[in-house]
Amino acid sequence: MNVYIQSLGCRLNLSELESLSRRFAAEGHTIVHDPAQADVCVVNTCAVTAEAEHKSRHRIQALACANPGARVAVLGCYATLSPQRCANLPGVTWVISNDEKEQAVEILAPLRSPVREEDRKSVPRWRTRAFVKVQDGCDNHCTYCIVRSLRGPGCSRSIADVVAEVQALVHAGYHEAVLTGVNLGAYGRDLGLSKGLVSLIVALLAHTDLRRLRLSSLEPWDLDEAFFELWENPRVCRQLHLPLQAGCDETLRQMGRPITTADFAGLVEAARAAIPDLAVTTDIIVGFPGEDEAAFCASRDFAVTMEFARLHVFPYSPRPGTLAVCLPHQVEPEVRQTRARVMRELGAEQALRFRQRFVGRTMAVLWEQRRHSGPWTGLTDNYLRVVSWEEGDLHNRLTATRLLDEQNGHLVGHVIEVIEG
Repeated sequence: MNVYIQSLGCRLNLSELESLSRRFAAEGHTIVHDPAQADVCVVNTCAVTAEAEHKSRHRIQALACANPGARVAVLGCYATLSPQRCANLPGVTWVISNDEKEQAVEILAPLRSPVREEDRKSVPRWRTRAFVKVQDGCDNHCTYCIVRSLRGPGCSRSIADVVAEVQALVHAGYHEAVLTGVNLGAYGRDLGLSKGLVSLIVALLAHTDLRRLRLSSLEPWDLDEAFFELWENPRVCRQLHLPLQAGCDETLRQMGRPITTADFAGLVEAARAAIPDLAVTTDIIVGFPGEDEAAFCASRDFAVTMEFARLHVFPYSPRPGTLAVCLPHQVEPEVRQTRARVMRELGAEQALRFRQRFVGRTMAVLWEQRRHSGPWTGLTDNYLRVVSWEEGDLHNRLTATRLLDEQNGHLVGHVIEVIEG
């Protein structure tokens, strides 16, 4: 059958989408890029905010409209949070919770005859970076977050399993893998590993031919200064996404975040000292219950001092079942939106300054795609978006690239030479 798969939300959802695509193809199904061509449309949903729920519902309805004859399968966090509401949406045949997600292929295509090896299909590659889920669930107790109740406790894959998957991805032609998890920094604790993530990274560097290894979001309290020694190997990408959430200690305490701004600043200072040209990106929530104007200003001022490479800003979204919805002094939605706009403006200024630092430099760029008659787009290892109008096929090529200028939120590059593997 023809299967269309789409994911909303975090990189973990994206890694699950890619895994589902490979498994469907291995069972002889065809992955299509157009929902109008699909027999089954699969949506991996998000529910981290009310806006994410809205986007999930909207996408499900849009798929049913695009292909009224297709059956829709709703997976993931929104399916787990509101299964009946999902089931009532047009076209929905299956609602699959996070607990059942690993069996999604079997649920959607039951009683299939064994597939001959010659009938197995390769998966069309949309990206040059592969997202690899190594961990799921969370044991933290952030008062605003519903993900813990939707994903369950921390659960890690074995190192051997991850190494085997990454090496298979290398053989399939991928140059970069991004390790993802709900709480990536806690990888291996449920397996009895004291420094599980370090052990996993060391194993991947030693036992795979991967040219770039990137890490997704890491809670700052899961790291210490010794962690940054891993970047002595240039194959580890120079980007750290460290969610701050608030730059005010009292707000952090109300959020249940076991860290202070001083702790965070010290960790970032150590990381930058150990890793030249490091991109430090973060998440900020504004309008959390009890955040008055003074607390918001403190949070913004702290973000100013940190000079992040990128800020992901979210107005606080009350989630039913979390402790934060019961806290006093809820902030009005209009105030949350105003504060989000102010913080996003700061983030745009900081991102521009970070990009401008690299104008005139030569850096390695992994090229991803070229849309229609537009430029090629790619990424440096420290997550700078680069475009180039070079002729020829740059897809999945790693090149030494001269960064000529900053324009419209990206850097303009000129390819100097292909970097051989």
